[in-house]
Amino acid sequence: MKHFLSLAELSPEELKSILDLAVQIKDAWRAGNAAPVLKGKVMGMIFQKPSLRTRVSFDVAMLQLGGNALYLSPNEIQLGKRESVADVARVISRYVDIVMARVFSHHDLVEFAKYAAVPLINGLSDYSHPCQGVADFLTMVEHKGTLQGKKLVYLGDGNNVSTSLLFGASLLGMDFAIATPKGYELNPAVWTLGEKFAAESGAQLLATYDPVEAVSGADVLYTDAWASMGQEEEAEKRRRVFPPYRIDEGLLAHAKEDAIVMHCLPAHRGEEITDAVADGPQSVLFDEAENRLHAQKAIIVWLLDAM
Repeated sequence: MKHFLSLAELSPEELKSILDLAVQIKDAWRAGNAAPVLKGKVMGMIFQKPSLRTRVSFDVAMLQLGGNALYLSPNEIQLGKRESVADVARVISRYVDIVMARVFSHHDLVEFAKYAAVPLINGLSDYSHPCQGVADFLTMVEHKGTLQGKKLVYLGDGNNVSTSLLFGASLLGMDFAIATPKGYELNPAVWTLGEKFAAESGAQLLATYDPVEAVSGADVLYTDAWASMGQEEEAEKRRRVFPPYRIDEGLLAHAKEDAIVMHCLPAHRGEEITDAVADGPQSVLFDEAENRLHAQKAIIVWLLDAM
């Protein structure tokens, strides 16, 4: 049984295959030749956290490939509270062909996968955001071509999104730098795993507290909200600590002239990114948002061996 819980669980060849499949599926969709390869298939979508992009992109992905998606709200499931994670996994496996879950705790996904009889996709957890990662690297491929030797820089909190970016870059041989305030670094175990992948792919890694050092020579700049969902009580403290890591025109000037700027959205404009950059000529924010749809089609098709 294949699941999709973290990019770290993929081989470089598997990640490249998913990206190639995403390009193929997107090209076919744009040409009006999308094949209904998921006809008769149903996805169960479990949400503990609300979402615009995750909800709509998975729903539309199934629809455009001939299948159907079933939305299950936080109140309907109450994963691990109203019913155990193991029992939910065993029950829903009898009804649907594949499950996507957007949760608070990654442990719940690991537990779910242990008992599920159908593939499980991590739609977001506190550990990683691999669907966003595939969409991100698809966007980079579209704008930068081969990623080997290119430099990806992440600025901000060492969170689930930066974890997936580290894993993907180090698997693909893309140099990766992260600049965070002290106390907000990536988890050491995550960094160690990234170093292992980088040693095998030839990627260069850098962790620093200096945003200018990180951004120097960058091909891609990436940021995310300073306070993630569930960290609202820390938001005011973070607003005092994170401003040096804001992507504005001054910081962008230290990157390569043709660097692109990315953000997984939703953006808090004026905090982690300025309007001038988010709406500027180097921004690919909305290409990236669209690519959630095509990347997730590829993930679903890959898991179900539908092509």
